Amino acid sequence: MEARMLLLHALSPLHAGTGQGAGAIDLPVAREKATGLPYLPGSSLKGVLRDACKNGETRKKIFGPDKDSAHEHAGSVQFSDQRLLLLPVRSLRGTFAWVTSPYILRRCRRDIENAIGFDKLPKIPLPDSISGCYVTDNECAITLDDHRVIFEDLDFTAVSDKDVRAWAIWIGKQIFPDGADWQKMLSARFCVVHDDVMGFLLETATEVFARIRLREDAKTVENNALWYEEALPAETILSGLVFATPVKVEPEEVFKTLEDLMEKPLQLGGKATVGRGLCRLLMTRGEISCADPQPEICRQDISTGEAAGR
Repeated sequence: MEARMLLLHALSPLHAGTGQGAGAIDLPVAREKATGLPYLPGSSLKGVLRDACKNGETRKKIFGPDKDSAHEHAGSVQFSDQRLLLLPVRSLRGTFAWVTSPYILRRCRRDIENAIGFDKLPKIPLPDSISGCYVTDNECAITLDDHRVIFEDLDFTAVSDKDVRAWAIWIGKQIFPDGADWQKMLSARFCVVHDDVMGFLLETATEVFARIRLREDAKTVENNALWYEEALPAETILSGLVFATPVKVEPEEVFKTLEDLMEKPLQLGGKATVGRGLCRLLMTRGEISCADPQPEICRQDISTGEAAGR
């Protein structure tokens, strides 16, 4: 069995739901029971890629036979759940920040080391208090002149950290392998907060939409036809693993087929007809260097939106 890292970049809000919720939100996103981390089920991802594969013979060898003959053999590919890696959160400066926490990075690192064997990832940064926000540079795009970072109504002290910088560079190269400008943008907005703060953001920084259903004849709201849906915001980044087992085809052919299917954005999750779930998928071995190709991180000029060297 061989494994690759799989990254998902949401281009529009992503609703990977679990059906009717018991709380104030009628249709919440799927979350892990113990951690509260949002995720996209691996079965959902496999189903979308299977439907995208139009060659019947290739689809059968890689994803397994159709349900009527599922007993014949197993598929050659398995997908883990795609779990949250970076959550976009509105920032007073720089429009938004890509936020993560030590626990999320630790799980990502564990998966890559155990499944892929790549052990040259940066150290895990550990904010020493809930008031600290570790950033890549004291003058990055989300840091105010007095070295503060403000998300919504949360106020943090910005602390520059070389390990955070290394993680930003590594993740930027994974999710934007051919986009230097986007790599710089991620580095300028990447930050690590305390796990307790991340837990609060997971409950408050998702998008909640109010939906209604109209009566066709009168164009008025039907009785009891108001509900609320939750979605992960656009620019959310999830990560997981994909495994290839030589059942009917070799792993090289499995990964090559998946790469071809991932060339264009795919629709994942629910609510496709209202624009939810348009996502980029990228597969990598995870062995891209963490070295910074430039001595300075490019700061984003907020007034023009262009990258400007400090």
